[in-house]
Amino acid sequence: MLDRVLEQQPGSFARARYRTSAALRSMPQVLLVEAVAQLSGVAAVERQGDGGFLATIDRASFGRPPVLGETLEVEVRVVKAFGRLCLMEGRVTVADEELLNVTLTLGIGPL
Repeated sequence: MLDRVLEQQPGSFARARYRTSAALRSMPQVLLVEAVAQLSGVAAVERQGDGGFLATIDRASFGRPPVLGETLEVEVRVVKAFGRLCLMEGRVTVADEELLNVTLTLGIGPL
């Protein structure tokens, strides 16, 4: 789903870009959470090849829905890690307008 990872520091944070497809009729806001979850996996893993899974969505605050053709900036950071779980904070913005602010828990390794 993400077009390009712009910056990352494994185990700490990551930033990426996603351009919404004009081929879609609309983009459900839940896909914004999916974009944050995918980037969380990039930010949380410290070794190449480690897999992950979305354990919980702890909190999500939505702004307006994205407009087709917009370029979304996705940012995540590891708040804390405990065992193989990571508490992540993420946000999706368009030109400094926040479309999503979310806290989720990501599991690292096999299910």
